[in-house]
Amino acid sequence: MFNKLRLWKNQNNSSTLRDKIEAIKKLPVPEHVAIIMDGNGRWAKKRALPRIAGHHEGMKVVRKTTMLANDLGVKTLTLYAFSTENWKRPKNEVEYIMKLPEEFLGTFLPELVENNVQVKMMGYKDQLPVHTLHAIEKAMEETKHNNGLVLNFALNYGSRAEIIDAVKQVLNDSKSGILKENELDEQVFSSYLMTSEFADPDLLIRTSGEIRLSNFMLWQLAYSEFWFTDVLWPDFSEEHLLEAIEVFQKRQRRFGGIL
Repeated sequence: MFNKLRLWKNQNNSSTLRDKIEAIKKLPVPEHVAIIMDGNGRWAKKRALPRIAGHHEGMKVVRKTTMLANDLGVKTLTLYAFSTENWKRPKNEVEYIMKLPEEFLGTFLPELVENNVQVKMMGYKDQLPVHTLHAIEKAMEETKHNNGLVLNFALNYGSRAEIIDAVKQVLNDSKSGILKENELDEQVFSSYLMTSEFADPDLLIRTSGEIRLSNFMLWQLAYSEFWFTDVLWPDFSEEHLLEAIEVFQKRQRRFGGIL
């Protein structure tokens, strides 16, 4: 009797989730969703587990979130996986995080290929361990012909460094005559950033209750809608993503103008 009741509840929840998904797809869905995946360490601490356990659990949420975003028709999903400041964390934690791309992609790459997901990465590659970079580059190569959702990992990424590097490139191109001063505008400057091939995020999600950007896409998020939740990343569910997008769909985006 108990098993039948649990099966009925699971089927009912699945039906409700599908109904929500179909309702959301009838309205404009954010083209680019960016997520600051925060709270893995706190999730583990609450359970008296090592911090790496939280990162492992968070990896499973990446899969669920990616599949749902793809189903909804999101074009780009950028996940803040590791910042340029995260090297300050304990060595064993950093080493484990650097193994996660290999583990994640080693397990889920066939599913990403099957679902037409294209893997991309932005960040500073030269500091990454060889095995980390190899896993990312292998996934990028095997999914390069896919034209569905772009799963973009921000790995060893820092926005201030990105902007400084972009300014340096602008100055070099100006000195060499490639770029004239009167040609520089927001659109041209954006082309010097790591996100040049993507539209700016429509929606930023941050988990864990922290309300700050933490050096993430400072230029690109100028007119993004923000959605913050106290939910820790390993507890972030499909329902939470749907809730964030529902809130986004109810907002009026004026971009400094008047509707």
